[in-house]
Amino acid sequence: MNKSSENFFDTKVMGHPAGLFVLFFTEMWERFSYYGMRAILVIFLTGLITGDNPGWGWSTEAALSLLGTYALFVYLTPLIGGWLADKKIGYRMAVVIGALLMTLGHASMAIETPTSLYIGIALLIVGNGFFKPNMTSIISKMYEGHDEKKDGAYNIFYMGVNAGAFLGIMLCGWVGEKVGWSYGFGLAGIFMLLGMLQFYFAQPLFGTLGDKPTKQEVDRAEDLEEELDKKAGEKLNPFLTIDNILIGIFTISALIFIINDPLSKIGGIQTLNFSIAGMNDSLFFALVAALTFIVLLIIRIPRYVKIERDRMIAFAIFCLFTVFFWAAFEQAAGSLPIYTRDFTDRLLVGGAATTFKVVDLIVTVVPLAIITYVLLSLFRKTFNRIGLSNIILGCSFVIVWAIVIYKLYTEFQSTETEVPVTWFAILNSLFIIIFAPLFTKWWDSKYNPPASVKYFLGLFLLGLGFAFLAFGARNVPAGAEAASLSMAWLVFAYLFHTLGELCLSPMGLSYLSKLIPARMIAFMFGVYYLAIAIGNKLAHYVGGDIEKITQEYSLSGFFLIFTIIPIALGLVSLLLHPLLKRLMHGVR
Repeated sequence: MNKSSENFFDTKVMGHPAGLFVLFFTEMWERFSYYGMRAILVIFLTGLITGDNPGWGWSTEAALSLLGTYALFVYLTPLIGGWLADKKIGYRMAVVIGALLMTLGHASMAIETPTSLYIGIALLIVGNGFFKPNMTSIISKMYEGHDEKKDGAYNIFYMGVNAGAFLGIMLCGWVGEKVGWSYGFGLAGIFMLLGMLQFYFAQPLFGTLGDKPTKQEVDRAEDLEEELDKKAGEKLNPFLTIDNILIGIFTISALIFIINDPLSKIGGIQTLNFSIAGMNDSLFFALVAALTFIVLLIIRIPRYVKIERDRMIAFAIFCLFTVFFWAAFEQAAGSLPIYTRDFTDRLLVGGAATTFKVVDLIVTVVPLAIITYVLLSLFRKTFNRIGLSNIILGCSFVIVWAIVIYKLYTEFQSTETEVPVTWFAILNSLFIIIFAPLFTKWWDSKYNPPASVKYFLGLFLLGLGFAFLAFGARNVPAGAEAASLSMAWLVFAYLFHTLGELCLSPMGLSYLSKLIPARMIAFMFGVYYLAIAIGNKLAHYVGGDIEKITQEYSLSGFFLIFTIIPIALGLVSLLLHPLLKRLMHGVR
């Protein structure tokens, strides 16, 4: 047992090391800033350039192109940040650097000029790469020798993730829409800074955990990997010249697409300015990148021994489903806010307005009160050791409570209310908090379904959520630019999307750990994150055409695309069950 990890359990909060709750709050503020900024970005960029709180008047296509490129890099930079932390700078320093860069990124976005926007997004992307992978690495090291506690630790940690998303969307969204966009972006930056400071000044709790690795430690880890390979007697599969050539073609083609897509749509700048078979240069290079990567998998995977090969094929199939799941699910950050703003009746009066205000009060205050209780529990156990960290954390909660009280006071002053566009996005986090324990019990029971059924359920429920939107918009004529549809359709959509997410989202990393040998996890981890990144970019690439599709067909037709494709792929997953079961060789 790791001696240092044993020491962490000397100071417990709710049965877990106090350090876990420092990570809980650090991650919570990072998710607050990430989801808070993302909630208002598209609404701000596409908002009218006139009025009390003007936007920039961008086209939906341009705004979602920028969001898609940002979301793609958010899932790719952690691969580099994780490697740097492992080999060079250590986990804790990586977290501090990442948090500081993201703070500067949010501050830059609050200035509200095109140049500061692009600089801000670049800083957020790089900072995320340092921050995101290393929080979970610290938890993993903290619980060495306490595997029986790990599941509970990650459950607590991910409650922090959802709490941060919930509060960030609610408060940055409300401040951005009701007070001013700069204040919304700035608020995200303030809490990112406070999160970084409370983590930095809590270092005494972590001892040497996550310190910069010594050369001896790096060499020892590499020697251990080689030794494990020899003991396992597994066939090694080095990268050949053809593999490296394909990786090079894929990387260059993907970068051209990633850079050219927002440049062409925002600035009208075509990097190479040509078309082939009706495809512009962006689409052509996207297709080249996709085909090259498929060819790489086809020629590389068969070189493994049979069981490894089969399991990697099964995981590659799951990755393909993952691409399409996120391509539909991530409409929540792009096209759904546009739909909410332009096609939903959000004005409530009389009893309906009062009911909403009461519901809003409950869903805001109750989770915040629970998190505040966790904060006080941490204070009682650690104030003597990390007093400054606790004071900073306490100040951040004072600010949150002040904003919440001001928000509720303001809303209760009027007899009518217009539900903020961003309010609906909190439903995802709210439904996760409500339903995640039920799904956990289901997966832990004897009724735990096989992988193919989970992917079917995830994709089917996702498609069903869009079916509600398609049905609700059935009478909106083609070309309509506004409507007053019921908010109920959005609530049903977010409910079923969340249920689908709970079925499918946790499966990827779970099956990665079960199906892939330890020495190949880095490569396949990259493949899995690449699948999510492609799904995010594809989501906003297609979502950017909501206006074109609505003009040519109808709003209902747009949502039918995201109804039919996920449900069809879910049925494919179900039909592939016998094949996947055989390929997985006993892994459940």
